[in-house]
Amino acid sequence: MRMASAAAELARRQAIRSSMPEWAKACGFEPAPHHRYIIEKLERVARGELKRLLIAAPPGSAKSTFVSVLFPAWFLCQHPTAQVICASHTVELAERFSRRTRNLIAEHAAALGLALDGDSQAAGRWSLRSGGSLFAVGAGGAVVGHRADLVLIDDPLRGREQAFSESERSKLFEWFSADILPRCRPGAAICLVSTRWHLDDLFGRLEAEGGWEVISLPAVAEEDDVLGREPGQYLWDSDADYRYGDFLRAQREAQTPSTFSALFQQKPVADEGGFLKLEWLKGYRELPDRRTLHVYGASDYAVSEGRGDFSVHVVVGLCPQGRMYLLDMWRAQADSATSVAAFLDLLQKWKPVLGWAQESGQIRAALGPYMRAEMMRRNVYVAMETFPTRGDKQLRCQSLQGRAATSGLFVPMHMDWYPAFQNEWCRFPADAHDDIIDAMGLIGQLCDRITPERDPSPPKEPLVLSTDAASCTVTMDDLWREADLVHRRSGSSQRIW
Repeated sequence: MRMASAAAELARRQAIRSSMPEWAKACGFEPAPHHRYIIEKLERVARGELKRLLIAAPPGSAKSTFVSVLFPAWFLCQHPTAQVICASHTVELAERFSRRTRNLIAEHAAALGLALDGDSQAAGRWSLRSGGSLFAVGAGGAVVGHRADLVLIDDPLRGREQAFSESERSKLFEWFSADILPRCRPGAAICLVSTRWHLDDLFGRLEAEGGWEVISLPAVAEEDDVLGREPGQYLWDSDADYRYGDFLRAQREAQTPSTFSALFQQKPVADEGGFLKLEWLKGYRELPDRRTLHVYGASDYAVSEGRGDFSVHVVVGLCPQGRMYLLDMWRAQADSATSVAAFLDLLQKWKPVLGWAQESGQIRAALGPYMRAEMMRRNVYVAMETFPTRGDKQLRCQSLQGRAATSGLFVPMHMDWYPAFQNEWCRFPADAHDDIIDAMGLIGQLCDRITPERDPSPPKEPLVLSTDAASCTVTMDDLWREADLVHRRSGSSQRIW
């Protein structure tokens, strides 16, 4: 029996030393799928295969437990002489993580094959008999006199006020560059784990530099989720005891879209603008009388499905005073059939009879015949305005810029799609995605061509189709001649196709 027990204990120790998930279980933690995804990267760090790692995850997702508490102990198990520096936004929090790691090593010393040095066991600075050590420091604190084989930085920003201060963000980056990097030994690994606050936070600056492996875990899954979740599925939603999914649902209701996008989706929105200014965006929740609005729309279609740009449809309304209201938007990485269906849905909802803008090349080359057939099938029509594709994005958006600068652009900031819109607005033309602004630029060109004073109602004697298929003799040419007549009565000199 003793031999069997000893063999089992030996196997347990070997499992703990060779597998971080087993180490987590030994400490009472059952890794969820997103923890295992993070652990895979951390194990690569311990093996020396990965030197630069950025991890962004929502608050409460136990990222600190696995990265800043469990991992240092397991890393020292692999490298008993290594020097570790752990940092967080305050020295108190860094020391709390350090104390928990130290206590786990004391509790599982035999399993890890480690022993604490009795002469050095302070909460923020302790050593191992093998020569390894851990030093805890607050972000911005002095690290002179310490070297590192591993640097762990956990949430270096205290909160929103610090995150939105340019001077505080710059100070943090300078501390990382001038204090942390010079203390790293050759071949040292650095891991930053945080919740995103700002595009220009430390995470954002390091990601922009390149050379880092990036893990970004949104609270609500989007397309091509790294964990294999379906779009809309919440993170860690299967744990009946912790009920993290319920927490995320409550936060989604409680937070503004911009805050939820940053803290929980790891997609902070821009807080300023260059070509298009943030201050030009005005929030609204209630529209003016719908009957007073002249409604127009525009589409920007993606070239490829899934991996490329987004297809976007936007609907705007111009009030009698000339103010522009963004009424609705659809945005997705989707195939042509889905995009056209969404376009027709918006036509039925908003009825922008006299004006919908698109680029001429996209329509004539690919989508025109299919769109015509679908419009006829659903009995939904609109006068199309086509514009040539221009290479200069800013030139395409000059009219939009002028209108927004003069009268503002009124937007529903409570909508789920607003963070993506604000990001593109403020970062245009430098953002990787500018499909929304391309569509809005077409709206600006459309409004220059069709003045809002024109009556948007259809002719008083529209073409009437028989509902009896046997007696219906109207051809496709009849339909498009009638649509073209409606278009010309609006005052436009351009044909519908």
